[in-house]
Amino acid sequence: MAELDISSALSVGREEKMAAAAAAVAADEAERSRGRRAALSFAAIAVLLGLPLWWKTTETYRAALPYGDIAALGRLPFQVAVSVSVVFLPGSVPADLPRRLPYGDVREERVPVSSRSDVTSRIETAYRGTAAREEAALGAATVREADAALHALQDSPPGSLTVYVVPETSSLLPQGVNIYVGKHRSAVVRAGQGLATLHARLQQLMQVMSFTASSIAAALSDRVPDGQLGPDAWRHLKSSLGYEITFSLLNPDPKSHDVDWDIEGAVNRYVQPVLDKLNLVANFSVDSQILYYAVLGVTPRFDKESSSFILSAHSLPHVINPVEARLGSSAASLYPVLNFLLYVPERSHSPLYIHDKDGAPVATNAFHSPRWGGIMIYNVEVPASPQTSLPLHVDVDMLRVMEVFLAQLRLLFGISREELPPEFLVESPGNEGLADWELDRLLWAHTLENIATVSTTLTSLAQLLDQISNIVIKDDVASEVYRAVAAAQDAVAELAEGRLHSAFQASKEAVTSSERAFFDPSLLHLLYFPDDQKFAIYIPLFLPMAVPILLSLAKMLREARQNKKEPTKMD
Repeated sequence: MAELDISSALSVGREEKMAAAAAAVAADEAERSRGRRAALSFAAIAVLLGLPLWWKTTETYRAALPYGDIAALGRLPFQVAVSVSVVFLPGSVPADLPRRLPYGDVREERVPVSSRSDVTSRIETAYRGTAAREEAALGAATVREADAALHALQDSPPGSLTVYVVPETSSLLPQGVNIYVGKHRSAVVRAGQGLATLHARLQQLMQVMSFTASSIAAALSDRVPDGQLGPDAWRHLKSSLGYEITFSLLNPDPKSHDVDWDIEGAVNRYVQPVLDKLNLVANFSVDSQILYYAVLGVTPRFDKESSSFILSAHSLPHVINPVEARLGSSAASLYPVLNFLLYVPERSHSPLYIHDKDGAPVATNAFHSPRWGGIMIYNVEVPASPQTSLPLHVDVDMLRVMEVFLAQLRLLFGISREELPPEFLVESPGNEGLADWELDRLLWAHTLENIATVSTTLTSLAQLLDQISNIVIKDDVASEVYRAVAAAQDAVAELAEGRLHSAFQASKEAVTSSERAFFDPSLLHLLYFPDDQKFAIYIPLFLPMAVPILLSLAKMLREARQNKKEPTKMD
């Protein structure tokens, strides 16, 4: 009995130990299971929640842009339409007119500019007879009076022309004059001997009063190869929303000359009427200054025959740079600056005259530099008596000076008048400085140039944003881009309809929006970290947290592989 009790006690002890061992194994397995679940939970949270949250909070916001519309702007065909009314006075209707009055005619032709730009001109001509009031106005004593009376009867929109045809024997036009160009949007033409002669004269008139292939090519100079552009294409000012005009008086010898110029009165009397007319094109600001001891950068040559000093044509380009350094007007300017300088030579270099390439003296004693401005030399009469007290008081003849400066201003804007046949008589615009039809030609050129500028600006912006992916594109930048594209498309459509004023205003709006988008401060890519710098910053933060999770996942993977390799034990 005693042996049986001992053996049963031993068996009970072994069972208790085995039960304790099994409980320990179960507890250890439960602990491992909890560790695996915790590791999987951390990994799931990091992958499913942490990574997307980190990616979303650190990504660069880029609003959508109309890349397709921007690319299409460079391929938009231009159609420039102009409305022409041909009004026949009784007795001026050609016998070979194809139809009875009134009737209309439309002529389209391609303007050869370049392979990159498709430009078509559309001339809509309406033929009719004169109304009673127009006929009475054409009965004036002179053609100038008739032009003024006709202007009071007309309501011609910008870009349109009205041509009055008078009999070949009419005394309204002076002898030898077949075409009279008024200062508004009308002209008077002799009928000629037939329809062919009339059409030839109308074609000549259109070349003067309307756009031409050369003016369109100059406006689209960025799309035209250099070899196809004339020399005048680079002389004109580029289209801008504003211009700053600076009148400067250079007195290099104030000890000898006390120069007085009424620049404020001259600007109000001569310049302001011109700027009021050009205010439709751009905004203008005018200022003036007097610079003492400012000398030319070139020493003039003394001519013994004329006892004067001479500036030759080849030395004129060297005059501008030293003088421009003293002006200081363009340093802080947002718009192009037009400089008009009046230079009073020092006493030791007086009188001073400018000679052209042929060695002949320039009548105005002035020259202009394309897209910069002009310089006029104003000589002071040398006093007869050597005992004259110094400084000598000089009153500048502002009328003579402003005539030169206004002529240079017209050259800078490309509205200078070319040499015309003797049968032409062009009316002077008077104090306004330019005629209405000259303003229309300027509007056509600036409208086309603005559209081309918008296309170039937006294309450059799209390429920049496509190459640098970490630049933020804000919603207001995107809205400016959309607005610029829509305004440019509207400008092209308005041009095709012949509404020049609306087309120009739309092109100005397009330029404004495109420049706001392009120069927005938020587009400076240096404000943002590149992707490699971003990872270099975040890896030291995320790696200590990721290492325990990765090690736990690796341990779980190894245990799973070992469990698959161990054979299943069968009891």
